[in-house]
This record gives sequence, C-alpha cells and structure tokens, in this order.
Amino acid sequence: MNSQDTKLSPQSRRIILSFIGIAINVTLSYVTYKLGLPLFFDTIGTVCVASITGFLFPAIFTAVASNVICTLFYEPSMYLSIFHALIAIITVALTRKKAFRKIGSVAAYVAATALISSLSSSLVLYTLYRQDFPTLIVRNAENFSAATSTPYFLSFLISNYLLYFIEKSFISIFAMIVLALIPKKILELFEHDTWASHFASDDAQKSIIETVSNSKHPFHKKIANLFVLTSIVLVCVTGYIALRVYFDNTKTDKRQNAWDCAETIAKSIDPSQVNGFIKYRTNAPGYVATQELFTKIQECSHNVFRLYAVKFETNGLIYIFDTNRTAFYQPGELVPYEKKFSLIADSFIDCNYSRFNEQNGLFRWNYTCYYPVLDDEGKCLCFVCADASLNYFKEYMANFTMRVLLIMAGFFIVIISHTIWSIGTNMSYPISAIAACIDRFSDLSEDQGKLEENVKLIRSLDIHSQDEIQTLYDAICRMMLSQSEQLSDIRRLSESTAKMQDGLIITMADMVENRDSDTGEHVQKTAAYVKIIAEGLKKKGYYAQKITPKFISDAVRSAPLHDVGKINIPDNVLNKPGKLTDEEFAIMKTHTTAGKAILEKAISSVQGENYLKEARNMAAYHHERWDGKGYPEGLHGEVIPLSARIMAVADVFDALASPRVYKPAFPLEKALAILQEGSGTQFDPKCVEVFMDSLSEVKAVLKKYTGGSFVL
Repeated sequence: MNSQDTKLSPQSRRIILSFIGIAINVTLSYVTYKLGLPLFFDTIGTVCVASITGFLFPAIFTAVASNVICTLFYEPSMYLSIFHALIAIITVALTRKKAFRKIGSVAAYVAATALISSLSSSLVLYTLYRQDFPTLIVRNAENFSAATSTPYFLSFLISNYLLYFIEKSFISIFAMIVLALIPKKILELFEHDTWASHFASDDAQKSIIETVSNSKHPFHKKIANLFVLTSIVLVCVTGYIALRVYFDNTKTDKRQNAWDCAETIAKSIDPSQVNGFIKYRTNAPGYVATQELFTKIQECSHNVFRLYAVKFETNGLIYIFDTNRTAFYQPGELVPYEKKFSLIADSFIDCNYSRFNEQNGLFRWNYTCYYPVLDDEGKCLCFVCADASLNYFKEYMANFTMRVLLIMAGFFIVIISHTIWSIGTNMSYPISAIAACIDRFSDLSEDQGKLEENVKLIRSLDIHSQDEIQTLYDAICRMMLSQSEQLSDIRRLSESTAKMQDGLIITMADMVENRDSDTGEHVQKTAAYVKIIAEGLKKKGYYAQKITPKFISDAVRSAPLHDVGKINIPDNVLNKPGKLTDEEFAIMKTHTTAGKAILEKAISSVQGENYLKEARNMAAYHHERWDGKGYPEGLHGEVIPLSARIMAVADVFDALASPRVYKPAFPLEKALAILQEGSGTQFDPKCVEVFMDSLSEVKAVLKKYTGGSFVL
C-alpha cells in the first residue's frame, strides 16, 4: 500500500504508535508500582512499537519517554532509560531479520533482554541507592539470601534475573500475538521505507543503492559522531566545572569553620592553666571542662572531624587535648615528629601567630589549622588544632558522574537516532544517490551510449525536497545533459588531436634516439618508471589535487621527450666514454634549456598546449634537486614541477641500473640504495617512497628491457 492511499504519512503513523506505546508503558508501570508488584512491565509498549514498525527512532523514543514520565512516581526509572533503549534496538534488529516468529530466536531474545534488565536494575538500585530504596525486588533479594544462605548481591542478581525472565517472556508472547493478529496491510503502513521514495523507478533504485551502500563514512553517521563527541565533551566539561566549583566552595567553608573552631577554643583556654594541663594532665584544675569544650564544639561542627591541642618541642609534640579516639594520645604524651613534619616543626616552636598545613589532590583535600594560645606577654604556650577533610568527595563524585551519564545517555540515544534517521532520509541518501550518478558519469566518459543512459538514470531519481538539495539536483541534471552533448562533439576533435600529438612525440624521440646510443631503451624504461611513480602517488593520496588521470597520461606520454634537448649536444660530448671535463659538463647541462626551448616552440605552434606542458617541464627541470642544488635554475622542493620530480627519480634510477659508454650497470640493490640516499636531498621523498613500494613492477620493467640479464 502506497503512502498516497492514506491521509497520514508513514512518519506520522509511527509517531502516533509511539505515543500509544508510551501510554501503555506508563499505565502498566504505575499500576504495578501502586500494587507493589516486583515487575513494572514498562517495556511492553516499547517492544510492540519496535516489532510493528521495525524502525529505531520510534522504538527508542518510546523507551526513553516512558522512563522520563515514570520518574514522576519511581525515581530510579530515569537511570534505566539507556538500557530500555538498548532493548528497543535489539527488538528492531530481531524484527528486521523476520525472526520474531521463530521460537529459538525469541528464547534467545528473552534471555538477553532479561539479562539487560536485571543487570541494569541491579546497577541502579545496588550501586546508586545502596539497598536503601524500598522496593519489592530488594525485599525479595533479602529473603532469597536468608533462605539460601547466599551472599546478598548474588541473591539480588539471581532473583532479579528470574523475575525479569518471567516478565520478558510474557512481553515476547504478547508481542507475537499482536503481530499475528494485525493484518499484513496494516503492518505495511508502518514498514514502508521512505528512502525508496527517492527513486522514480525500480531500475534506478537497484542501480544506485548498491553504490550508496559502499560508502565507508556516511554523512549522517559523521554528524551523529560529531554530535556524540561534542555532547560528551560538553557534559564532561560542565560536570567537571560543577564539581570543581562545589569542591572549592566546600573547601572554603570547611577551612573557615576550622579556623572558627580553633579560635573559639584557643580564646576560651586560660593561658595560666596550660602548663598545669601538661604537667598534671587530667588531674589539673579545669582540664575536664576544657576537654568537654573540645568535644562539644566538634559535635556542633560537621566540617571538622578532629580538634586537639599540642605544644611543639624540639624533639616532638606534646599532646594536651584530643577528640580523636581512634588515634588518641594520652595528655602530656610526647610524640616524635613524623619525617615529613620534622622539616617544618622548627617554625612552630615559640611562634605566636597562626599557621596551617594544606594538602590538595584531585577531589581530595586535607586541612589543619593551628591557632596559638598566648600568655599575657604574647608568648605562645601551645596551639589549638582543627582538622578538616574532603576525602569522601571521591565517592560522591563517582556517584554523581554515574547518575549524570545514565540520564544523559538516554537523551543522547534518542537525539542521535533521530539525527541519523532525519539526516539520512532527507540529506545523506539523496546526496549519495546524486554522487553515485556523477561517479558513473565520470567513469563512463569514454562510452557515449552509457553516458546518455546515466543522464536518464539521474533524472529518474526525481528528487522533490524543495530545498538546497533539490536545487543542486536540478543543476546537476542540466549540467550532465549539457556535458553529454558537448562530450560527443569534443570526442571527435580529441581523436584527431591525439593522433597529431602522438606523431609529434614519436618524431622528436626518434631524432634523439638516432644520436644517443643510450637513449633508445632509456626513454622507454623511464616512461614506464614515470607511470609506476605517478600511479603510486595517486594510490597513496599524495598530491591529490595535482595527480589526475589526465596528468598521469600526459606525464607518461611526454616522458620520451625529457632528453629532447640532447639534439643540440655535440657527438664528442654526448657519447664520450670517459668522464666529462668541466667545460664539457657545462655543454651537457644545456640540454635542459635547449629541450625547454624546443618544446615551448612546439607549444606555441601546435594545438594541445596542456599536453606538451608536462613534456616541457620534464625536459627543463628533470635535473633540478629537492635541496635546490640542481640545474638549470636551482629550483627546490615543490617549486620544481611534479612531473620533473617524478622524472628525476626515473631518470637517475635508469642511469644507475643501465650500462653506459662510461660505466657498467650497477646491481639493483646498490642502485636502490643510492636512490634512497638521495631521498630528501636530490629527490622528492614521496616519489622515492612510492618507487620503493613498487619494486615488483620495477623489476618487471627491467626484465622486459634487459632480457633477464640484469642482476635482480
């Protein structure tokens, strides 16, 4: 049944079904919660929506929205949304495989979803609420543990799983009954694939979908990944800032409270009694009352966990009062300094001003303030110390982080699923279909008949999105039709031009070959090496903007002309068997400028300037060096034309690997070693890299032109 047959679109029907599923989930969950039943049946609507539609977004939306509403009467429900969304995803996957009517698949589904539900509820109730949330599941676990003498947590997991297994079995049976009762035509109203509506014909659909499915990084997934990454970073940064601000503010409060407690006690102690406290200890007058003051002030302050009074001596601390019963020191007891404290102990002796010791860590903090008790002359008799700590904050942070992640994960998965569905349907898929047609157009550029078929194919997509994509689509349709007609005319002209260019190349190469005894096979081999290097660069993505199929073709066909300038070199210099003198070498170097002049003259008088441009660049600059020490102009790096850099590697390698009138051929290993030595100095390192990666092809060229005589 087509979407035109009904007033509602498939998307609208799915949304309505989702709201019905939400109503079922919330109603059953509320009723079972009020009745005190151990199971809520809060995924029955989710499973039905997922199995009827077979689409992720409506199923995930149903799951998460249900949990958000259920939070109004059952707080932990919010933290279960991500797990219920996972159940929705599994249900959709099972539905798409048409496996919901198979007993074996349904049994595996029940076991898996029961495990997810039991583990998630155990995680939330046991970890976040520490068994403090009064639920029947917790009470059942306690009873099970007492009856079977098993550890509570294990009992919690087992009883939880058994209960959820019963629930998921009932839900699965219910979903199977619903699917069996709903007529097929009704199911088709929800299962209609909107992506197919982008194609006007079955032939177009079949041709394009295969190409689109090969995309390794779909646009809608990139958007989703970017959204996920941005959201995670935002949540982490926001959460960290919130915790950091809370941590710092709490430190300030605790620090001030510690000073207030220490100051209050210090000003309440009678200085004249301090020495008596040390000497007579608990028997000293006023000692018991002062000790009670320490205890009461600590009980009134939740921020200070220890109050004590000490006197600093050269060999240790004398404890006078101490509220810490676990590490209690007897009044008047001399305690040697700890090693880390002994370094600063001298600064406390005879000091009459307040001091503090603070230790900071990542969400850990310890603070001790020392307030002096002074006599009438301002001499320090002892210090009242107050200890404050935030060591519990690490556990608080972990609990807070888990709660935030569980809540945000549920919302994220709804937004992500909607993003993938919306962008995929309205943007990614149409763009991919258009791109596939354009790729076919470029791939079929040599077959006029197939080009015309492809024009018909892209027009059959019939995209009517009424946005920028439709504007792009219409423009591309017009462009492809126009280009198809123009290519038909251009093809006839290019065939005659190509014949003329090939004739020119052959003529010029023959002129050089007749004078230089080493050039014949040299131009053929260097052309083969140029092709190997150029294709290797393209394969690795190097110089992607420069290396096109036309560039490779021009470079390979122009390669035989790189030494065309040698036509001007005298025979006694060109074919000299020994080493050239400085004067002779200067003459030999002029073959680059001579070659450039010859080819520029050809360019100016012959059609096909783009084709001969690479020949001119190779002839003029194939002796330039990557480090700028070459000739004739001393160009360096990427300033040297790419075709000349490629030819430099091919030319030098063939010179090393081939016999010359002045030297024998080098072994392959030595030739390659010299080539690698020059990488980054004489040669473009990327050209050397791809040449070394293509040794099997290089050896094939050597074998072809040496008859197997070369030492491989």
